[in-house]
Amino acid sequence: MREVLTHDYSDLQALRKSLHRQPELGFHETRTKATVATFLRECGLEVYESVGVVGILRAGSGNRAIGLRADMDALPILETSTHGYASQTPGVMHACGHDGHMTMLLGAAQALAADPGFSGTVVFIFQPNEEHGLGAQAMLEEGLLDRFPIEEIYAIHNLPGAPLGQVSTRPGLICSSESLFEITITGQGGHASMPQAGRDAITIGSEIVQALQTIVARKLAPGAGAVVSVTEFLTDGQRNVLPGHATLKGDARARSPEDRDQIEAFMRQIAAGIAAAHGVDVAVEFRTEFIETINAPGPTKAVVRAAQAVGLDRIPDRMPMSFSEDFAHFTAVVPGCFLLLGNGEDGPHGQPLHSSDYDFNDALLPIGASLWAALVRDRLPAKDGS
Repeated sequence: MREVLTHDYSDLQALRKSLHRQPELGFHETRTKATVATFLRECGLEVYESVGVVGILRAGSGNRAIGLRADMDALPILETSTHGYASQTPGVMHACGHDGHMTMLLGAAQALAADPGFSGTVVFIFQPNEEHGLGAQAMLEEGLLDRFPIEEIYAIHNLPGAPLGQVSTRPGLICSSESLFEITITGQGGHASMPQAGRDAITIGSEIVQALQTIVARKLAPGAGAVVSVTEFLTDGQRNVLPGHATLKGDARARSPEDRDQIEAFMRQIAAGIAAAHGVDVAVEFRTEFIETINAPGPTKAVVRAAQAVGLDRIPDRMPMSFSEDFAHFTAVVPGCFLLLGNGEDGPHGQPLHSSDYDFNDALLPIGASLWAALVRDRLPAKDGS
């Protein structure tokens, strides 16, 4: 591995563990925001606090600007880890590595402020509430890009199970969309001994659950990468009471807006058809919070070059991921690249994201910070004499 930053990262490890110990949920990242803002100010950056935190670093005479984004929020999960910096907030933990994402970007800000080697402006974006797909949009609606215009934007996400420091990305689609759906059935409850006297919502709901599986299996093209999952089935039935009401809730993933629209249309068609066959009323709500994340060709090539500059293993055209990222809202308006960085293959570092015993790998901190710095210097090269 070449050109990894030589700064002493023990302070960043301590910072990461402190962030891990005090996790906060989306739009409640009060302590986290204060920690980030204080660190950036101590590095000499201009800092702006609102729904998120933004740090500005200028160097040289260049007039180009790029954005680097990290997410700040934790998850409503009870941590089962036994290490000494486990979450001190019951039922909340950093199970997705956002503590590490913040720390890598803070490390890059620290190193670049001390030794810029670039010409232009870097906008460090620390975003709230990624997990619910609301934070990026909130920052955009607040006027982030009007106040801090940027030409490109980038984000790193760690990838458990992948070799430590392995960079993988791709041009075009990198992450699927996520849409939440809710189907409400209104029938007629009744006595369990006389089902013919009512319109049992639980059997009708079961029929809808089964039929929804045909959307991916029979209505979309093979290899479309779509997923339709029913995750909740709620009724007002009792031991000897047939339910008159049922609610199905679930999650749909798609790799194109066209497939996403088709999933919604087929879902409505299936629910309405089955409801009509049984003489019940049905209502379908379909809400997309995470759109598809699309990487631009130029920024993606820049990420691959930066990875090469610090000697990291590279997969420049990985398969798209089925998970979703609200970074998509940024790349919908500014060219950018979302990349994955291997978190290691063993132990808690290799556990799946959102696992109760997952932990970010501190060995990734200098690697990620070095990659960020190399990317800045690739996109904002220093001019002679600057």
